[in-house]
Amino acid sequence: MQWSAADIPCLAICAASLLVALASRADAATLLSANGVTVDSEFPGGNGFVERIEGDTVFVRQDVRDTRGDWFWWHFRVRGAAGRSLAFHFTKSNVVGVRGPAVSTDRGVTWAWLGKKAVRGASFRYTFAADAKDVQFCFAIPYFSRDLTRFLREFKGNPHLRKKLLCTTRKGRRSERLHVGCLDAEPDHRVLITARHHCCECMASYTVEGIIEAVLANTPDGKWLRKHVEFLIVPFADKDGVEDGDQGKNRKPRDHARDYAGKSIYPATKAIRELVPTWSAGRLRAAFDIHCPHIRGRTNELIYIVGLGGDGVWEQQTRFARLLEAACTGPLPYRASHNMPFGKSWNTAANYRQGKTILMWASQLPGVKLLAPFEIPYANAGGKRVTAASARDFGHDVAKALRQYLEER
Repeated sequence: MQWSAADIPCLAICAASLLVALASRADAATLLSANGVTVDSEFPGGNGFVERIEGDTVFVRQDVRDTRGDWFWWHFRVRGAAGRSLAFHFTKSNVVGVRGPAVSTDRGVTWAWLGKKAVRGASFRYTFAADAKDVQFCFAIPYFSRDLTRFLREFKGNPHLRKKLLCTTRKGRRSERLHVGCLDAEPDHRVLITARHHCCECMASYTVEGIIEAVLANTPDGKWLRKHVEFLIVPFADKDGVEDGDQGKNRKPRDHARDYAGKSIYPATKAIRELVPTWSAGRLRAAFDIHCPHIRGRTNELIYIVGLGGDGVWEQQTRFARLLEAACTGPLPYRASHNMPFGKSWNTAANYRQGKTILMWASQLPGVKLLAPFEIPYANAGGKRVTAASARDFGHDVAKALRQYLEER
């Protein structure tokens, strides 16, 4: 094709439009390289856009995808920064937690908090080791399917733990359910435990690990629980969201934690509603749904149980809370006085207009008395550092208190 002089202005306009389009794409890049440094979220569980790299500052923002409003989950990695000191600035909102980011230098196997000294407002700074190759940063200490697989490997062949299929997700993943405890006889009690209805709430998973450890431990509590109780545990109520690095909270058109009224729209919530009534067989005594709260603030830096409406529910929650407070020997503090009664703060009927939670739904099942939605802070609980280990220790405390609660019954 031949171009004339008259076409030059048109070509200039087209070129300018192309540059604008490229700039727009750059503003929403999940991978960006500059000066030998590559920042990306192109890996399982990754979340974040890289807007630009200017000198030693990387400008990033979280990907809220199908979330109503804003939320704070992000997870990205940096390569090619060995020996350098870089600042990371979040442009959408301040999504750096109270202990700074969690950092992994071994491709996400182990994590540590960077600390608040490295934080300035919506930015943090990190100095890479001279041999650093792949460093990951995350809002909190993440937990994915590979972490559950690694954990369950410790109990391979244990007759008191079985993994079964809950459902196949929308994206074709196998969503598991775990049966733990008294599996070869009719138990006196059954207990339902769920986590990750909001897929970003990762610290809940470490508490679930702690409960499982306590049930399988060679301790008086473990032996009693294995003799008398069968646990049904759903570790990932939103497995696609976990593996895709989604926020999950306030997901459109409905988040998983509000999908227990009318017709469930997600395979996992539908499967739970079909399975649990038959499985429980009138012996469901307790149900726990484990969450993490908001990013920061006094209430969000405490472990607490969320009160539910209904006759006698708060009384049972309070009874269990007193046992749990007395049972706590781990590093994370818990006080029954920190629990949030129904009608206080955000815990009102207005918060549940989009639909029922799993425990609201479970309250109608025969035999159940104790319904406990837990909030486990991401980083700071009563001034103590929340880590994978300390969250597991709190799970041990929960299991001990549950034994006492069920024995009293």
